[in-house]
Amino acid sequence: MRLILLLCTLVSFIEFSTSTTIVTITAAPAIPSNEPSYANPSQFTSAILNSTNTYRKDYNASSVHWNTTLEKFASEYLQNDTSCKFAHSGGPYGENIAIGYPNATAAVEAWGNEDREYDFAKPGFTEETGHFSQLVWRDTRAVGCGRKLCGERGWFVVCEYWPRGNVGGEYGVEDLSEDTNIFLDHPGDDATWC
Repeated sequence: MRLILLLCTLVSFIEFSTSTTIVTITAAPAIPSNEPSYANPSQFTSAILNSTNTYRKDYNASSVHWNTTLEKFASEYLQNDTSCKFAHSGGPYGENIAIGYPNATAAVEAWGNEDREYDFAKPGFTEETGHFSQLVWRDTRAVGCGRKLCGERGWFVVCEYWPRGNVGGEYGVEDLSEDTNIFLDHPGDDATWC
C-alpha cells in the first residue's frame, strides 16, 4: 500500500511540475589553442625570456639564456603526461609550472607576482612564493620550457632552471627594499603594500 501511495504521489508531482525552467550556463571563455606565444616556438621562447629577465632585472639578478636541454626535459615530461596532471616532474632542475594562462607572459607574471607575498625579512622558500624565488634566484643562469594544450584547462607550461633555486640554507633573492624604492615603484603596483 505504501508503494502505491508513493507512486501516486510521484505521478501527481510530475503532472504538476510541467512548467518551463530556463537554465543559464556561464562558461569560461575558450582558451585559444593558437595563441602565438604558445603555438609559435620562437614567440614562446621570446615571451618566456623577456618576461623572466624583466623580473630578474627588478631583483638584481643577471639575465638567463635559453637552454635546449632544459626545454627538452620539460617537453618530454609534458609529452609523457598523457592526462595533463598538474604536478611537478620531480626532476633534477629547478621548476615552475602553470596552467590556464592566456599567454606565456601571463604564466611568468603569475610566478613573478608572488613577490608581493615574499618576506624579505625572513628569506627562504615557502609554498606561496616558491615560483617567485626560483624565477629570480641569483645563481640561476639558464631556463628552458615546454608547453602542452590540455583541453578546456588551457595551456600547461613547465619551465626548468639551472642551476636550480630554492636550495635549502641558501638565500638567492636580492633584497632591494632598503636600497631602492622597488616596493613603491614596481611596475603595475600601487603603494598600498609597501
